Amino acid sequence: MSNNEQQRTWPPHSDSDYRQEAVVRLGEELADRLAGIRLLVFDADGVLTPGNLIYGAEGEALKEFHAHDGMGLVMARVAGIKRAVLTGRNSKIVARRCTELRFDAIKLGRFDKVVALKEILSETGCRPEDTLYMGDDLIDLPAMFAVRAPVSVPAAPLEVREQSCYVTNAQGGQGAVREIIDLVLKSSGLYTLALERLLDKAWQPTAAELSSDGGTAGRRDRKADS
Repeated sequence: MSNNEQQRTWPPHSDSDYRQEAVVRLGEELADRLAGIRLLVFDADGVLTPGNLIYGAEGEALKEFHAHDGMGLVMARVAGIKRAVLTGRNSKIVARRCTELRFDAIKLGRFDKVVALKEILSETGCRPEDTLYMGDDLIDLPAMFAVRAPVSVPAAPLEVREQSCYVTNAQGGQGAVREIIDLVLKSSGLYTLALERLLDKAWQPTAAELSSDGGTAGRRDRKADS
């Protein structure tokens, strides 16, 4: 048996190793800030998706999501982190994707983002100081000002990036959500718990949630089943 085979373990590393990884990348102060996060709020276009609006003759036809982001959102759920989407556009596609991922709150067609954020906090039982908001445009700034950890993506306007405590390396819809979730879980000592629960059938997505064929999108503004 090779040394590599002898060292194979699950999870691959310890929580202290993952925490040190986060500290090296973020610094102690920001790692501590992310360690307190218990609610993740995401804009949709430009964060959960690359931001392209693809229309057919009858309106919005397609949106693109990244599988790595989806896995990160599952890991956050099984680690006990609540997740919400807050977007200015109505989209059955976004509603369906977030319902499949068991988001705790889904707010669509909401330009009044501060008001909608307060609704999310009420519905999830979280506080602003427990919350990370990830946005990519100017309309997100008031809600970003209201939370512990404002985060943005490289394509966001300068005014948004300069008000963020962290700007991802990955672009929106291309791994940015996974990047910030990994950092939150590693900073808070929840990464190995998430990995352990991924192998536990009780925590895994259902067959329906893993299928892209059919399904119900959900309403304009609703709280998702947990």
